[in-house]
Amino acid sequence: MSNIKLPTSILVLLRHGQSEWNLANRFTGWQDVDLSPRGIEEAREAGRKLKNLSVKFDQAFTSKLSRAQKTLDLALEEMGIELPTERDEALNERDYGDLVGQNKDEAREKFGEEQVRIWRRSFDVAPPNGESLKDTADRTLPYFNEKIMSEVKAGKNILMSAHGNSLRAIAMQLDNLSPEEVVKLEIPTGVPLVYEIDETGKVVSKKILS
Repeated sequence: MSNIKLPTSILVLLRHGQSEWNLANRFTGWQDVDLSPRGIEEAREAGRKLKNLSVKFDQAFTSKLSRAQKTLDLALEEMGIELPTERDEALNERDYGDLVGQNKDEAREKFGEEQVRIWRRSFDVAPPNGESLKDTADRTLPYFNEKIMSEVKAGKNILMSAHGNSLRAIAMQLDNLSPEEVVKLEIPTGVPLVYEIDETGKVVSKKILS
């Protein structure tokens, strides 16, 4: 019985292409900034790579922020397809609170390098008036499990375009990462993460289309 292979579905996690504030080294959070020229090309390149997968996608999910939505639109354009798409703020980037808009180097000078490192790289310490990664996971994962993973388990192939920290929270669950491990996880802009998942929700394989 252990050799029986269960049916699998594909789940793609795609972090938006480089944004104008990524380029400017600013804390972005929920600020709705556009893609940079490089980010536009990253989104298109992601679409070309996904087209080569030859997977028939059934549905897309994205955040309420335009950089993730535009990345999805550009990728789908390159793939030559349209998909029913659900947009929800549960998939939004982590809210950096009072740090939003600040240049990261200037923030280090203002608050100290160690304090900024703690805000950025600890699991459960939030910047002033913002969210920790744990807070982001608490917002993102219930939606992911109810809306997205349920579709994957039902046999649908899903494409998600979201953000570094909302996707980090999801990868923490999929890859069984500890809080100490997930804060070290880097998810590059515009690089699709392709998970093959069986009907029980178990990850069968993972591929990074870098």
